Amino acid sequence: MPDVEFTNLFAVAVIALLAPLLLGFAPRLRVPAVVLEIVAGIVVGPHGLGLVDVDLPVQIVSLLGLAFLLFLAGLEIDVHQLRGRVLRLAVLGYVVTLALGGATGAAFAAAGWVHSALLLAVTLSATSLGLVVPVLKDAGQADGTVGQFTIAAASIADFAAVLLLSLVFSTEGGSAGERLIMVGLFALLVAVTGLVVATAGRSQRIGLVLLRLQDTTAEIRVRAAVVLLIAFVALAEQFGLETILGAFLAGAVVGLVDRDATSHPRFRTKLEALGYGFLIPVFFVTSGLRLDLRGLVDDPASLVRVPLFLLALLVLRGVPAYLSVRTLGRRSTAAVALLQATSLPFIVTATQIGVVTGLMTPVTAAALVCAGLLSVLIFPAVALVLLRQPAADRSGRGEPRPASR
Repeated sequence: MPDVEFTNLFAVAVIALLAPLLLGFAPRLRVPAVVLEIVAGIVVGPHGLGLVDVDLPVQIVSLLGLAFLLFLAGLEIDVHQLRGRVLRLAVLGYVVTLALGGATGAAFAAAGWVHSALLLAVTLSATSLGLVVPVLKDAGQADGTVGQFTIAAASIADFAAVLLLSLVFSTEGGSAGERLIMVGLFALLVAVTGLVVATAGRSQRIGLVLLRLQDTTAEIRVRAAVVLLIAFVALAEQFGLETILGAFLAGAVVGLVDRDATSHPRFRTKLEALGYGFLIPVFFVTSGLRLDLRGLVDDPASLVRVPLFLLALLVLRGVPAYLSVRTLGRRSTAAVALLQATSLPFIVTATQIGVVTGLMTPVTAAALVCAGLLSVLIFPAVALVLLRQPAADRSGRGEPRPASR
């Protein structure tokens, strides 16, 4: 047996258990468990009380948690809805986000807060799809026009942000041109793999075997999904790309080839149980353990960065939502703007890469994560209030017009 200890991993697992449990006893407190997980990690971590360290077992499980988080984010993408006017507005909105982000990043770089304006723009350009979808479902808007626009915009933003982060700011080395070629080759392999998986899925013989084994101890569909996830992560690493790109695309491929779930309705529930039940909470708690807030606390002037980054997040992701104001109406558009500005998992990932590459100071990274925490606490709650207003009040014209395709 290797000489490793599991004391720290046990402590992290206990925090992951207690965070949602405490919220379960206070249902009126609408705080995502991820916020408590990160805050608890900060408190007990090396930069807080010093009770828990990030040792090898914690690092490994945390990396798997990050991979599974991006995998499930890719799984949320519905490629079939990304078309027509919805797709055009989503793409245009992300272009606007990057333009605003470039100007904002340049201003913060001039102030000496960041070393790369583009990295800041990319960090603030994503939307947390996994946090947005539950809010839309709670408001009964997930399948409506508002949900279509929001999910499409979040999908494009998440995919583009992951791609840009891997292409321009990879920790694996190599020039941007070399990584661009590698992304092209990697995309080709992903497309071929997706085609092979889709073709195999249509085989009657393979389908019968999968059906027979899917709900036994073999859990064959879950194992196949995990194999695809690890394969794409390993391929991305071999191509000199960020592993998060491989994990995200693995989820997108599974989501694309697995549209008909009538024969296996519990498949995605099992994947979510594996991810959200164990791996992903470890990643968030570990992110808190690594977060050093001493720079913010020791220098009160640095605390100004938190509200300014929060405002930048709202502007960068919220303003593009108003491209659809004529379709959605003012109130619904304001809700969409708030939901699009809700981001945390990608901010955590991007800031860690920024610190490792030397393009971002730990103080700036901590301020960005704090801004992300506030966005998760504030924006979805306000958006939910707006979405729950009577339909006739959502605009001065009554019901929003359906999205054209």
